[in-house]
Amino acid sequence: MPWRESTWMSERAEFLRFACLPGANMSEICRRFGVSRKTGYKWLARARARGGELSDLSRRPRNSPSQTSAEVVARVCALRREHPAWGGRKLRSVLRRTGVQPLPAPSTINSILGRNGLLSPDRRLQRDWQRFEEAAPNALWQMDFKGPLKLQSASAYALTILDDHSRFNLCLAVCPDQRRETVQGQLVRVFERYGLPERMLMDNGPPWGSAGQAAGFSSQTHLSAWLIRQGITVSHGRPYHPQTQGKEERFHRTLALELLSLRPAWRDADELQTAFDDWRDVYNIERPHEAVGLEPPFTRYRPSSRTFSIVLPPIDYVGDAEVRRVQTTGRIYFRGREFVVSRGLAGQPVALRPAEDEVWDVYYCHQKVRTIDLSCLEDL
Repeated sequence: MPWRESTWMSERAEFLRFACLPGANMSEICRRFGVSRKTGYKWLARARARGGELSDLSRRPRNSPSQTSAEVVARVCALRREHPAWGGRKLRSVLRRTGVQPLPAPSTINSILGRNGLLSPDRRLQRDWQRFEEAAPNALWQMDFKGPLKLQSASAYALTILDDHSRFNLCLAVCPDQRRETVQGQLVRVFERYGLPERMLMDNGPPWGSAGQAAGFSSQTHLSAWLIRQGITVSHGRPYHPQTQGKEERFHRTLALELLSLRPAWRDADELQTAFDDWRDVYNIERPHEAVGLEPPFTRYRPSSRTFSIVLPPIDYVGDAEVRRVQTTGRIYFRGREFVVSRGLAGQPVALRPAEDEVWDVYYCHQKVRTIDLSCLEDL
């Protein structure tokens, strides 16, 4: 599937927003978006002729007939001040009993409260957010599938990738399956557009992990090996702990609430991808995000300076490393014994470096994939 089949205008909007960032490298941005420098500078000149305003590229309608009236907003705020512990559902119940029409949804009420500074932060959630948020864009990307999604003729999956720091959505793609080849093809498009992250976080299921295996060396797959060869550190969440990828889980809930729940089924993958593209623009560029100070994720995101190459770099271990090649069974032979590494690394060289007496760390490229202890009679 092409990168963006039917949203050329929204792609230009994203291009212009990156081009207008301080210190933007126009040649690099044009290359990543697949346009000539002449075209890129033409778009930028037109935007600047409008005073630098890009609002005309927004998908927001000029008129919002369904927008909540000022009277209802005032009533919601007054009730919240009377009952500061009540959330959207309780406030909506009161509004219904008092005959307010049209009756806003609980999510709309919570949005009103947020815009007016009437949402009390959950201290526990705030502490978790501070603990797990990366300090800069592209330090960590989270990746996961959502689905299966209902199409009239088949089923599909949504591959989603989120930048941990900014909550910027880097990929929202309809996929016919969850195979490694499908994911890798989408990742190539993302890497060409946004560059490479320092680290990626995924769960332990296929295609990025081995189902039923604990997070760590045994969960490395061919896809993980390919990412590591790109210089990306691969991390896997704890098994049966989806909160490890809490930002992805929250993004999926938002996607379901604001888009997927609006239709019982989509005609085909093309129609769903078009809807994804449109909604993604709103999410990234227009929608206020509470985790980024009620600013759109775009305001905190910058493309990575680490560029992608389709040609994998050679594996070269230096220093005091002892190199072994992983067998088709996923094992290596070292000091007369056999140790499990990963079938995902079959045929690849790994390096063993001494950590302490009888303990060796096993590396694949830059990433430590496991530790072995020669003093133990059994494999770890």
